[in-house]
Amino acid sequence: MGDARDGFLTARRLIDLAEAVRATPEIPRAELAELLAGHGERPADLTEESFTETSAAELRAAARRMAAVLGESDEGRAAEALNVLFAEYGSRPRLTRHDGHPWHLQVDRGEEAGWGEWFLASGALALAHLLTEYGRIAWGACAATGCGRFFLTTGPGSTRRYCSGSCATRARVAAHRRRRREGEGAGQG
Repeated sequence: MGDARDGFLTARRLIDLAEAVRATPEIPRAELAELLAGHGERPADLTEESFTETSAAELRAAARRMAAVLGESDEGRAAEALNVLFAEYGSRPRLTRHDGHPWHLQVDRGEEAGWGEWFLASGALALAHLLTEYGRIAWGACAATGCGRFFLTTGPGSTRRYCSGSCATRARVAAHRRRRREGEGAGQG
């Protein structure tokens, strides 16, 4: 994860899993396995024997817990939440290169660790890397009314508040209309 791109890729997996679980709280094991495969997890690690229904339940619970960190907008509280995860689930990271991926830090699922523990440890490591790399929270939950989707933001400029240009535009238009209505209402009184 010396390259911010690696932390970004792991954080993207984190966000995709958290969004999938938020959209479908009891997302089936097979769909979680497919999502993990799309993020580079080895097929042999995703069989019904390796990634069981119990594993899927652990992963869903871990994704819900990480959603709280992804929704945090205060840097101090985010760092505190990540430190709590490190204290609970920290394991020794190691440098690895496999399956065509460049060198990166990886937190392994040891024999005793489950999928949920791995997800919390690797997700915390990725978000901590982004926080230290960019000096600010590089993720968020969309501020648009009715959305709340998680997103990553690593570009220059002010911190993003919306997951997409569409949500930002809808929020600006709604604010403009609200101000116009309030102005018209004040002029009639």
